[in-house]
Amino acid sequence: MAEQLIFPLPIRSAQGREDFFIAPANALALSTLDAPASWPNGRMILIGPEGAGKTHLAAIWAQEQGAQTIRAADLSDADAPRLSAQGAAVVEDGDDLRDNPTCEKALFHLHNLMQAEGGKLLITARTPPRDWGLSLPDLISRMQACATVRITPPDDALLAAVLVKLFDDRQLSVTPMLIEWLVTRMDRSLSTARRLVVALDARALAEKRAITRPLAAQVLDSLD
Repeated sequence: MAEQLIFPLPIRSAQGREDFFIAPANALALSTLDAPASWPNGRMILIGPEGAGKTHLAAIWAQEQGAQTIRAADLSDADAPRLSAQGAAVVEDGDDLRDNPTCEKALFHLHNLMQAEGGKLLITARTPPRDWGLSLPDLISRMQACATVRITPPDDALLAAVLVKLFDDRQLSVTPMLIEWLVTRMDRSLSTARRLVVALDARALAEKRAITRPLAAQVLDSLD
């Protein structure tokens, strides 16, 4: 059999609704984000481990709500009026505010503007607000009062779907049998799936090899 040729093709990360695989781990989060009118005070915190799909879900919501997105650690007071004027905003990585009083103040300002003007505010984070290490008391009370929804650890179907998407984003062709084999042997983490695909791509390119089970076994061992 001729060896599969692998080229360093550009990575395309598909972030549309049609690219989002619905599974028990994320179905509640998706349905909650689909109903922002039901959010208490127009606020919601989306919690999930690294690589669980928070950014993808937030991107879907932002596109459909006409919201702008900003990282919490990039917030400044000047951003609050601009974001609130849109009527909807996404703040990514709310748990990256530790020891950042300027950004805490900006998030507090944005929160209050959104509430006063009836806007919608979605915040993503890996952990609940009590674990963010916030120092501004007023922000602590407001974040802890926000409704939350979680993405839970992935099942086999979700892990497989994410692997397929990650390979497809890199324009890499692998067999369904290899996907099934990887799912049964890798750590049950979407962040691991991301690291695994990156490592497989790099090893295949470096060694000019097809992505096969023996190569995958070597890469899994190196990740461990």
